[in-house]
Amino acid sequence: MNTETSQTPFPTSAGMDDTAGGADSGTVRRVAQKAHESVDRLEQMLGSSTEKMMGMQQEYGDMAREQVRNNPLAALGVAFAVGIVFSKLFMR
Repeated sequence: MNTETSQTPFPTSAGMDDTAGGADSGTVRRVAQKAHESVDRLEQMLGSSTEKMMGMQQEYGDMAREQVRNNPLAALGVAFAVGIVFSKLFMR
């Protein structure tokens, strides 16, 4: 760690008088700790959700490939029909 990153970017309570309306440093630390914990929980939730989505994508992709291999003409017909529908919807 260099000296720039080892220093806190927030001003300390040194020189602040609690009676003058300054924030209690203990309160600030508690709020910062709670925010950090919340961010960590959110990161864990998103990470596990991302892994689930990647697994589902892989599973459905494999199923689609298998269907196309088993029924290539039907897959071609469906792709053509979807193309016609999209062209009618989006090309006016």
